[in-house]
Amino acid sequence: MQKVFITGAAGFIGSTLVDRLLAGGKTVVGWDNFSAGQWKFLEGALKNPNFKLVEGDNLDLPALTKAMAGCDLVFHLAANADVRFGLEHPGKDLQQNTVATFNVLEAMRANAIRRIAFSSTGSVYGEAAVIPTPEDAPFPIQTSLYAASKICGEGMISSYCEGFKFEAYIFRFVSILGERYTHGHIFDFYKQLLDHPDHLKILGDGLQRKSYLYVQDCISAMLHVIGQGTAKSAKHGVEIYNLGTDEYAQVNDSVGFICGALGLKPKLEYSGGNRGWVGDNPFIFLATKKIQGTGWKTTLTIEQGIGRTLQWLQQNQWIYETRK
Repeated sequence: MQKVFITGAAGFIGSTLVDRLLAGGKTVVGWDNFSAGQWKFLEGALKNPNFKLVEGDNLDLPALTKAMAGCDLVFHLAANADVRFGLEHPGKDLQQNTVATFNVLEAMRANAIRRIAFSSTGSVYGEAAVIPTPEDAPFPIQTSLYAASKICGEGMISSYCEGFKFEAYIFRFVSILGERYTHGHIFDFYKQLLDHPDHLKILGDGLQRKSYLYVQDCISAMLHVIGQGTAKSAKHGVEIYNLGTDEYAQVNDSVGFICGALGLKPKLEYSGGNRGWVGDNPFIFLATKKIQGTGWKTTLTIEQGIGRTLQWLQQNQWIYETRK
């Protein structure tokens, strides 16, 4: 039976992946330092004899190496995803994204584990000249420390594939939506509307265009191509896939979906400009022809994904207490 190691196992995407793998009969070792992860997300998994949770930090290489022993596939999902406030703590992206990825690779090497799936980001394309943006688009000037740290991670992974014959699946995500969502614009908008349903502050001009993907579709895509083993025959042992939908939505569209579902008509207050913060790309739309060519398809539209996310937040308002 395959034994899978997951960093960031108590997070939004990680915990959902844990549940999917356990349901598929896999043995799973979850690893998390609980800086952002939630114990509550693993309540079901902890009752499963095929799941083991180890609390630890990716910067602790000896502990990471020990915890990973006996596994044969690593999903490296843990990262600092605080793009908006990255300039307030520049070292965090370097340590938690870049150095942490190096440690994951070294722990794998020490345990003779050769397969890794890595959660990268569509932000690595910066303000892309080609839209929809394909996997082979050139990297422009980087505008966020988060994206720069993820590029470093991708680079190290590909080097380990070349030098140590690893097999890697690099997934460049758009923003992910769905149950257990703990940060992002829907999280922020709903919190505001709980506090003051008569007005809503929006960063930028509301015209920013973004693509989003439902979390279960995201996980299905990863498991689908890993199951096919596409990286085994790929050049240098690395396969890169954009993960997203064939559509995008303006921030104003999201506001309309959310307020419509809540039956609210708040006064909208914009901060102005075509981006919400330094490093916020005003248009992210990834080409997904490659992943769709493997037979994978999305199941939810962006509007449906936003609806699922909002419904979960309404039913789990405790998450706002834990994220203060």
